[in-house]
Amino acid sequence: MQSAVAEVRDFNRFYTGVIGLLQEGLLHTPYSLTEARLIFELAQSDTAEVAVLRRSLDIDAGYLSRLLARFEADGLVTRGRATGDARRQVVALTDAGRAAWHTLDSRSAGEIGELLDRLGETDQRRLLGAMATIRALLDSEPDGITGGSGDRSGRHVIVLRAPGPGDLGWIVQRHGDLYAREYGWDATFEGLVAGIVARFAADHDPGREAAWIAEVDGAPVGCVMCVRDDDTTARLRVLLVEPAARGSGIGARLVTECLRFAQRAGYRRMTLLTYDVLADARRIYERAGFTLDAQAPARAYGHDLVEQTWSRAL
Repeated sequence: MQSAVAEVRDFNRFYTGVIGLLQEGLLHTPYSLTEARLIFELAQSDTAEVAVLRRSLDIDAGYLSRLLARFEADGLVTRGRATGDARRQVVALTDAGRAAWHTLDSRSAGEIGELLDRLGETDQRRLLGAMATIRALLDSEPDGITGGSGDRSGRHVIVLRAPGPGDLGWIVQRHGDLYAREYGWDATFEGLVAGIVARFAADHDPGREAAWIAEVDGAPVGCVMCVRDDDTTARLRVLLVEPAARGSGIGARLVTECLRFAQRAGYRRMTLLTYDVLADARRIYERAGFTLDAQAPARAYGHDLVEQTWSRAL
């Protein structure tokens, strides 16, 4: 046991050095790690309840109050009371606060990108898999698949990664097969997906467009794409989760990753097109903050459907 403790402590010292957590200012900014985490949490929504921040960051109430007071004095946040309930205190980033977040976010993404650039694609996948294993074993409330084969705890390792050789073909094949079996859609739908994937493979801007494969224990179980709609709007496409992996949170994780990428890429809005019969996907979109913009009857893939456009601000 003592040797295991020593190994974990040694790894902690190594990794904190690699990502620079012990520097006086995180990412060459005036902010500590805790302050940067607070700014990041505030950037995820227009307003945040102080009580929720305290729980999610596990910060002492007095310490959090002092941090927010200093941020307010520096012009980074505003504080007030929730509409309809004066007992609840809410806080929001100002324009200056969001600028600070953009600096932290872009520098963090740049440093991690440089770290990954040192590794080949195979080693990147090994690294991400090892990180997912650590998270699955130590997360007290895992959002992965449980039960079945795997480690002794019954948890399976979930990884989100960039597509590798053969993955784009897998996206087309699984869409064609699943939608034919589950909804009776004809081959024109598989053709649509093939066109989307072909355009992405032939000519996409890696800085503004990306795709992800969700793996469970090394096998692909889901996918999503973020592509350019126009200069300010991104489009979410080809979201899919295998039936055996549904209900595990993988769909939500894919959508969240897509939203985060779009924010980092500088888009201000994300849109998507879906159909009324795709109820599971619609629930994921609603929980992610998308709202219905328009809907209309449509004849598609051999069926009478209701085509829907959803979107949300970033």
